[in-house]
Amino acid sequence: MSFQAYLDTIEDRTGLTPRQFVELAKERGFDGPSVKAGAIIEWLKQDYGLGRGHAMALVHVIKKGPEIGTKHVGSTGTHRDESALLWLDGKNNRPKP
Repeated sequence: MSFQAYLDTIEDRTGLTPRQFVELAKERGFDGPSVKAGAIIEWLKQDYGLGRGHAMALVHVIKKGPEIGTKHVGSTGTHRDESALLWLDGKNNRPKP
């Protein structure tokens, strides 16, 4: 599953876009480099029922923003992403390639 697919699945399950999760994290004080991933994971598990893999995708976006490594960008594997920049504003709003 690609990184973007994880975020799209989270949106399907929760009805919230990744950008909305970033804002909720800020409201709870979960933004910034000193926040531990475990605290964010526990919040996402308790409030939204997300498992560790999906929660870790959001942890990355919350702590580091929408840029990801280029390791799988443009590859043909199952973890292939179209871009090194994740779309955070809802899968139905994503520009067509």
